[in-house]
Amino acid sequence: MAPTTDSAGNTEDAAAARASLETLRTEIAKAVVGQDPAVTGLVVALLCRGHVLLEGVPGVAKTLLVRALASALELDTKRVQFTPDLMPSDVTGSLVYDTRTAEFSFQPGPVFTNLLLADEINRTPPKTQSSLLEAMEERQVTVDGVPRPLPEPFLVAATQNPVEYEGTYPLPEAQLDRFLLKLTIPLPSREDEIDVLTRHASGFDPRDLRAAGVRPVAGPADLEAARAAVAETTVSAEITAYVVDVCRATRQSPSLTLGVSPRGATALLAAARAWAWLTGRDYVTPDDVKALALPALRHRVQLRPEAEMEGVTADSVINSVLAQVPVPR
Repeated sequence: MAPTTDSAGNTEDAAAARASLETLRTEIAKAVVGQDPAVTGLVVALLCRGHVLLEGVPGVAKTLLVRALASALELDTKRVQFTPDLMPSDVTGSLVYDTRTAEFSFQPGPVFTNLLLADEINRTPPKTQSSLLEAMEERQVTVDGVPRPLPEPFLVAATQNPVEYEGTYPLPEAQLDRFLLKLTIPLPSREDEIDVLTRHASGFDPRDLRAAGVRPVAGPADLEAARAAVAETTVSAEITAYVVDVCRATRQSPSLTLGVSPRGATALLAAARAWAWLTGRDYVTPDDVKALALPALRHRVQLRPEAEMEGVTADSVINSVLAQVPVPR
């Protein structure tokens, strides 16, 4: 049966949105070298209305990556440097007394943006960390009993340093679970690092993305069309059961004290669905689930101390689970 005009139009919009999002890698590569998996992870999070935790040592372009993504998507972005003396109102906003009107008015904080870069989120106390919880989960901020909706799209990209723990406040499991994906930003290869230095020697300025040639190639309308298409991506009963089996297997792992929760299973399925659509399919395969298992689950498990001392990592446990759980045919 031939598609109706509306369905044909929606198909065309979805195809155009996919093409636009596929060009993001090329556009962001003008500013950031060799971080394609992180770019893909951020796009997947935007399609799933999720948030991302970026982990990497200082100097691997975590901040530049988020800024370049916002520029290529023509989205508003703000950066907050999380410090021990940062207050919740410094993030969410507060009521300010206006002497001219003799009334209190709300002054929005930096969270009122499309892409919020929460830099070194583990350097601020839990009180301030938790100020992001309502924004991340409910997409609103409540001040003085009044809920105030956040812009759409809205994504929190939080960064943390994996090697320096002095003066930090590790994120509790409940807050880690709010992040759709945890992406590790590795050090560049030798060739990529040579490319970085060559660009800087040629006058590249990371503070001026326009001069680097980064241009908007997609926008909120493309994201909306893409999200609608992702929602139509087919998930078979076998794939759903496979996701559940993978997550349940982590709860039985002898190396873990905490396995993946049902929210983690939901996150894995949503991420696999978005990835399947990005790769040009309207159905999810077991390979899609495997491709997103590490970023979707690595921050939702907790290692036993003895396993950690033996060098076991969350990634190795998840890879072991993937190797053991039967794959649907």
